Amino acid sequence: MKRAFIVGILLAVIIPCIGITVILKRLSMIGDALSHTSLAGVAAGLLLNVNPILGALVAALAGALSIEVIRKKFPKRAELSIAIVMSAGIGLAGVLSGFVKSSANFDSFLFGSIVSIDDFEMKLTAIVSALVLLTFLILYRALFFIAMDEKGARLAGIPVGVINVIFTVLTAVTVSVASRTVGALIVSSLMVIPVTCAMQFGKSYKNTVILSILFAVFFTMAGLTLSYYVSLKPGGTIVLIGIFSLVLIFLGRNIEKKIRKYHGKKGEKAA
Repeated sequence: MKRAFIVGILLAVIIPCIGITVILKRLSMIGDALSHTSLAGVAAGLLLNVNPILGALVAALAGALSIEVIRKKFPKRAELSIAIVMSAGIGLAGVLSGFVKSSANFDSFLFGSIVSIDDFEMKLTAIVSALVLLTFLILYRALFFIAMDEKGARLAGIPVGVINVIFTVLTAVTVSVASRTVGALIVSSLMVIPVTCAMQFGKSYKNTVILSILFAVFFTMAGLTLSYYVSLKPGGTIVLIGIFSLVLIFLGRNIEKKIRKYHGKKGEKAA
């Protein structure tokens, strides 16, 4: 559980950093595409007796770069590149998984197995988290401009092509590492849900990034604690807590708007 909390918090810090840029670029399904592609790498790794995380990393990188290449071919249809890569990833994972002898190992990557990670995986997560966070901080302003207005960023002299490739690689690395801990089918949810919650309160880009990290850390710690005491799958529990929190936030904001509207009408009548 100590390792699970360490790895969970590390991922909770870096996944929203990727997620906010992905959402602002309207590519929120990229996590799904890369996570499904990483499963093909997991199956290949198990077949070749290579660490499945390394296999997932290679497959996710190949998928991420393919998305970027296809996106350039169809600049007005960015979602098309995601659909194509996701389809290829699902197909390849489906075929290769049929040759894997131990289905339990493969299944642990579907929904995650954060409580059974070993020292190598914990160290790998720590190294990847440090690299992703450092790169995000270095490219912070450039990523912000590209996410808001890619054409404007290019005119301002920002090397959009290079930064897009770097960011795509960061996304692939994050997804491949997180697939072992929270699960390939769940990692994309952690990219979107904390950021969506943060957007309800954030008044600036920086503020939203910080809030999304805090939400992700809270969801992770609460999910791990609850899963430990109630014997639930950690990855799914983390996501469900996030969804439940998001629903509560939406309801709270709705009630707040109605109260303001009511007081506004009351003020007008009094005037």
